[in-house]
Amino acid sequence: MKLALISLFCAVALSCKEAPKEMKTKAEAPEVATTVMVGASSVNIRKVFETHGGLEAWKSKRTLSFTIPKSNAPETHTIDLYSRNEKIKTPEFAMGFDGKDFWLVDENDNYKGDPIFYHNLMFYFYSMPFVLADNGIMYADAEPLEFEGTSYPGIRISYKAGVGLSSKDEYYMHYNPKTFQMEWLGYTVTYRSGEKSDNIKWIRYNDWMTVDELMLPKSLTWYDYEGRIIQAPRKPLHFENVTLSASSQSADFFNTPEGAKILQ
Repeated sequence: MKLALISLFCAVALSCKEAPKEMKTKAEAPEVATTVMVGASSVNIRKVFETHGGLEAWKSKRTLSFTIPKSNAPETHTIDLYSRNEKIKTPEFAMGFDGKDFWLVDENDNYKGDPIFYHNLMFYFYSMPFVLADNGIMYADAEPLEFEGTSYPGIRISYKAGVGLSSKDEYYMHYNPKTFQMEWLGYTVTYRSGEKSDNIKWIRYNDWMTVDELMLPKSLTWYDYEGRIIQAPRKPLHFENVTLSASSQSADFFNTPEGAKILQ
C-alpha cells in the first residue's frame, strides 16, 4: 500500500545537511487513473466519486491538512496533493518527505514506528475514495461484503507493477448499494516483505463530514475480523482541523530541516 497503505505505518541512516534543498514550486495535477476496468466497476467507481463531491473538485485542491488528536503528541499532517510531499509535526517529533528524502527530527527517540512506511499512510486512508483514482490503478468487481444484514457491493483495486512502494497491495472498496457512499475499505499490506498477502484488514467509513463541498472522513473505525466476517469495532480514529486549499505551500515548506536524520 503506499500507503499503497493502512497497517499502519513506517531504518535509519544518519546524514548531515549542509543547507535545505530547493524544492520545485510547480507541479502538475495528478492524472485521473489510467486503469483497467472490468464489469460494473467502471460505472460504479465513478458514481462513488460523484457521491463524495467529484474528481474535478478534488483535483482543484492542492494542499490538505488535518490533525489526529493524541493525548501525548497530536499529529498535524500537511500534504501536497500533486507531489504527495508531506510534513507531519507533533510536540515530540517531526517527519516528512521532500520529494527526494524521507527525514525525521526526533532528538529524544520518541517515535517508535517506521517513518518511511508511515509516509502518506494516514493521508491515503483519509483521502478515500479519491486516492483510488490515482494513476496506475486497476479496477475489477469484488464479492459483496455482508454486515448486519446489508450486502455492500465492492470494487477490487490493484496496482500496476512498480506503482508506489508496495504495488502488490490490494484494496477492496465497498459502498452503500442505494446511495453509492463509501462504507468499508479492506486492504492488504506487503511493504518491505515484497510478498503478496491474503490477510485483508477492514476499516469502516460511516462517519463523514463536508469540507469545501467534498465528503471526507470525520473518523475511521478498524474492526476485528476473521476473513470476511466482520467482528467487533475498535476505538475510532478521529480527525480534526481539516482544511483543503487550492494554494500550494511555500517553496521550502517540505524541505528537509537542517540536522534531520535521512531515512533509508
